Amino acid sequence: MRTIPALRRAVAAWRAGHASVALVPTMGALHAGHLALVRAARRRARRTIVSIFVNPAQFAPEEDLAKYPRTFDTDLSVLRKLAVDLVWTPPVEVMYPADFSTKVVPGGPALVGLEDRFRPHFFSGVATVVAKLLIQCAPDFAMFGEKDYQQLKVVSRMVADLNLPTRIIAVPTVREKDGLALSSRNAYLSAGERAVASALYRILRTCAERIANGELIARVLDEGSNAIENAGFLLDYLEARHADSLEPVASLDEGPVRLLVAARLGKTRLIDNIAVRASATFSPSLGP
Repeated sequence: MRTIPALRRAVAAWRAGHASVALVPTMGALHAGHLALVRAARRRARRTIVSIFVNPAQFAPEEDLAKYPRTFDTDLSVLRKLAVDLVWTPPVEVMYPADFSTKVVPGGPALVGLEDRFRPHFFSGVATVVAKLLIQCAPDFAMFGEKDYQQLKVVSRMVADLNLPTRIIAVPTVREKDGLALSSRNAYLSAGERAVASALYRILRTCAERIANGELIARVLDEGSNAIENAGFLLDYLEARHADSLEPVASLDEGPVRLLVAARLGKTRLIDNIAVRASATFSPSLGP
């Protein structure tokens, strides 16, 4: 569906039949990570909506919106096989008409010096489009992957702050066999870069094990950063943060800890994260 009246008629008909509704927001170029969100949505609700909208508001001028992968026909074919009830594909002029003049400017976890330090425009664009999608689709549940962890926390905070009647459901990161987190941007990696890319997760896992075993967080992060750069990445950040607030932590005593990383490999920027768990059993090597 491409118009808001048609979308709302469909949702109203489901509601008349007392059906619950789950939304999976995407920008298309669907991969197994997106499909895990769809399957989680179908387990939660009787009706599932997948939105496909490449949101221009979350691209900075230096980021090439035109090059973002678009595989619409293939995406629809996959979603049909998964028995998705409705695909919401609004044109840009529906989401952002010529006189559009309102945006959501999130604080809290959107201003903690992670992705916001490198992409200061990003979370306002995300918060605005997600707020619109939740208002348009009126779902009981909305599924977001843990791979984009700061985004998950920003959206969760926005929904709570604005009293939006949707429950945000976190879905674990889906990975390749070698550990690389699935992302539409992985398609930009050359064959050589793809062979190196999985080192990011291996190093992240090792850092989590060492912190869980009681090593000093600052030392582990320093050595982990060196290992990432030695593997061939240009590191943006490797941080230990409180898993809920995303504020910096210096020890495990300060609350549940999440490690978050962003690094560039060639022209591709990769992000990942992992929880620090005392029961973790990982490889001890920091090497690539």
